[in-house]
This record gives sequence, structure tokens and C-alpha cells, in this order.
Amino acid sequence: MTIKVIIGEDQRMLRGALGTLLNYEDDIEVIGQAENGREVERLVEQLQPDVCLLDIEMPLKSGLAVAEKLYIEKSACKIIILTTFARPGYFEKAVRANVHGYLLKDGPSEDLAQCIRNVMKGKREFAPELIFGSLKEENPLTEREQEVLRMVSSGMTSKEVSAHLYLSAGTVRNYMSEIINKLQVKNRIEAISEAEEKGWI
Repeated sequence: MTIKVIIGEDQRMLRGALGTLLNYEDDIEVIGQAENGREVERLVEQLQPDVCLLDIEMPLKSGLAVAEKLYIEKSACKIIILTTFARPGYFEKAVRANVHGYLLKDGPSEDLAQCIRNVMKGKREFAPELIFGSLKEENPLTEREQEVLRMVSSGMTSKEVSAHLYLSAGTVRNYMSEIINKLQVKNRIEAISEAEEKGWI
């Protein structure tokens, strides 16, 4: 049986090289390539691949967002994330999206081909370096602080957050001040960035 693969990667040279190398394998065929997350979703729907190789940071929609969507839709396509980033927030999101593999981009192509075969047999493939890199620091934020920061990160104003949580505007400001203090950052933008990167919100 030939394993049908789609590659989602915004760097054209890397995408092409991956496709060429995998097509050398007798039992693997790259049936589609995409440079952004939206295109990946369209190709998955159209071509029904067995496996999707996804970069995390793609335009329009990240690889993790695509993985989450396919998981929610109960797609039969198995997802392998290829990344250069050992960030705990990314790894946690990948696990929540039920991905079948989480691997480093700079591994040998024959290892990747074997991982694809293993995933098709029902195994999960995670690069040890990425798992160790994901051992996260303890989240310093309380549940309410996480809730406030999540709302702010979604674009809500302090006024909207206070109305939604039935808190006074002053209390919300105090929460934000405490969050900024705990994360040792300068402002709410940095606080959101720091908390997202570490998987704290």
C-alpha cells in the first residue's frame, strides 16, 4: 500500500526537498504541497491523504491550528508536525490536538520516512529533544489571572473583561498589573506573548 502524503511548509526550497526525498521511497507518494495552512485544509479535503506533514509557523493558519481543526472534524488524516522549535506551549498544543508525530526538521529523511510508516501502523513519534525542551516551568498565574489574560489576548478591552467577569474595572487593572509583575514583562502585549510561548494560557 502506498502512503499518500501532503506537505505544508512555507519555505519553498525545504518543501520541494522534502517532497523529492520522500518520493524516492517505494511506499510513499507526496500527492500535494501547500505553502500555508488554508491551502493545507483545502488539499486535505480534496485529496484525502493518509498523512499530513505540517510546519508550525505558516502564513494564514499555523500547522497547530490546522491540526486542531482536523482533530475536531475527526479527520482520518494523521498529522506529523515538523518544527525547529522546542517551545513548551507548542508541544502542549500539539498533544492537545492529538498529533501522531512531533519531529525536528533537521532529522535525516530516512528517519522521517520510517516515522511516517510507524504512524500509519498506529504508533506515535515524538523527538526526545522536543519532549525534554517542553518540560515547562510552573505556571505562576492563578486560574483567574489566566482567564483575564486569555480574554485580553482575544482582543477584549478591560471594560469588556470586567463586564464579562462581573468585576470592577479597577479589579481587572489590578489583575493585569499582577500578571505583568509575575511574568516580569513591561506591558500586556509582552505578557500575552510570554504566556502563550510557555503554554500558560
